[in-house]
Amino acid sequence: MATLNEPAVNQNFTLQQADGAEILSLVDNSVDFLSYVDKPQVKPFRQWTKAKYGPQWAETHASLPFGEHGFAMLIRVFSRHRTSCILFDTGVSADGVVENARRMGVNLNEVECIVLSHGHYDHFGGLPAAVQAIGKAELPIIVHEDMFTVRGAASADGVVRKYPTFPAAAQLQQARLIYTKQPFLTAEGVVCVTGEIPRNTSFEKGYAQHRVFADGVWKPDPWIMDERAVVINIKEKGLVVLSGCAHAGIINTVAYARQLTGVKHVYAVMGGFHLAGKDFEGRIQPTIEALKQIRPELIVPSHCTGWKAMCAIAEALPEAFVWNSVGNLYRLGAL
Repeated sequence: MATLNEPAVNQNFTLQQADGAEILSLVDNSVDFLSYVDKPQVKPFRQWTKAKYGPQWAETHASLPFGEHGFAMLIRVFSRHRTSCILFDTGVSADGVVENARRMGVNLNEVECIVLSHGHYDHFGGLPAAVQAIGKAELPIIVHEDMFTVRGAASADGVVRKYPTFPAAAQLQQARLIYTKQPFLTAEGVVCVTGEIPRNTSFEKGYAQHRVFADGVWKPDPWIMDERAVVINIKEKGLVVLSGCAHAGIINTVAYARQLTGVKHVYAVMGGFHLAGKDFEGRIQPTIEALKQIRPELIVPSHCTGWKAMCAIAEALPEAFVWNSVGNLYRLGAL
């Protein structure tokens, strides 16, 4: 497995506009194949598969995709008569992302690179299987050096629960790891991986119980600095910001996306917002107030956002809110 340390990208770089994007939920905590979604940008699993593959496919492929505590999105970006395909995170189980892709009729061979949001097991668990399914030599995997550290979470009595560790190099075959802490452009300049996100808001203060094992002891690591997001600038629409867990804070993440790109209008905010649990619920209302000021047309919180935050966001921003389900397809821009 090759590795590559990329030079820093100047923060004055230009993110090229995309004509449109399709974002498919491959892995998430929630499945809902019955509810109606009243938004033209959102196609539930049964709706888009029937339109794409025909009624007979739906009848003969009866296995529905499943949910798990993890996250993965398949991103297709359309620009200048070219389609680029990126896998953003790979779920928690060893084969969940590959199996869900199969159940959706998706061929992972089209993936050109993998972006990992951060080094937690519910985002890299399916990485070896995904690399094998994609089957490309020198497949780029965009990572941060902290993703390889041993991590865990401390309970109230101080006992640390160790997290599963990053896959060994041998499991990733001939993939090419690209290490970067800086903003990184891929897909011929139409997709930005933010790199480390500044922590500036007054209420997004990290994960106090998070620990890293270093020098033979568990040490506090509340900031989880390897957390990055994916940003796309859709022509005539604005920014699409995709977060894995938003350990940096979803508002910090959106603010940094605006800063990097120079684009102020935010079209969609999607992914994990990490507002679940008693230590994070105090951030729900300030997050909602900030989202009201940002005014995205589409808000799709998922994974680690938590039901209390989901319901609060839905109530506060009903015109923008979508409850994500595994299998949802989001068609953004001119397609």
